[in-house]
Amino acid sequence: MHLFEDLYSIGRSAKFCAAVDGRRSVLNAQNRATGIKARRGDGTLGEIIPGEQAVSDAGYVVARGPIASIEIGVEVKILAKAMIKQIDRVTGDLLKQVEHFKRKHGNPICVGIVGINHAERAVSYEGERATRTTGKGGFPHPIQEAEEAEKRLADNAAARFDEFIFLRYRAVNEAPFPFEWVDFDATRRDYASALLRISQEYERRF
Repeated sequence: MHLFEDLYSIGRSAKFCAAVDGRRSVLNAQNRATGIKARRGDGTLGEIIPGEQAVSDAGYVVARGPIASIEIGVEVKILAKAMIKQIDRVTGDLLKQVEHFKRKHGNPICVGIVGINHAERAVSYEGERATRTTGKGGFPHPIQEAEEAEKRLADNAAARFDEFIFLRYRAVNEAPFPFEWVDFDATRRDYASALLRISQEYERRF
């Protein structure tokens, strides 16, 4: 949702801004195009079905409604701990989502966003049970796996997307739940650069 708001805010695609202003392109609440069987993506924007009414929410520029086709599809994954155990499944999910975005018609811009935890320790919860990383055996700390997880995704998934964004963060997932970016300025620059390229691609395709 916020990626689409940010694309509008930077104003680098006149076509995108006009489509949003005219409520031709909207955020799809169901995240799939009507009439196309596909896996649900984390965020899709596309051309609204003719005759449907777009809905605006307070504080947001991009309206929402049912779409007939996908113009921009976004898939988000967050790796917090036990990353290498999950990496094949995460890679598979990302690749399948690209296929679903492109199914049937159109030429959607596909965006992948992956958050990777670089914390020195982390906790996960299952009901009342808390599991803490130890750095040994089957409980590696996030920082021990972060670089390898990013490399595998870069090698095996990123090329299938038009834009692939890594968000490197630190979070232990334990009270008082501190959070920080590994490098805020680098993250800001990477994200802003991706927004610019997505805007340029929207201008070219649509």
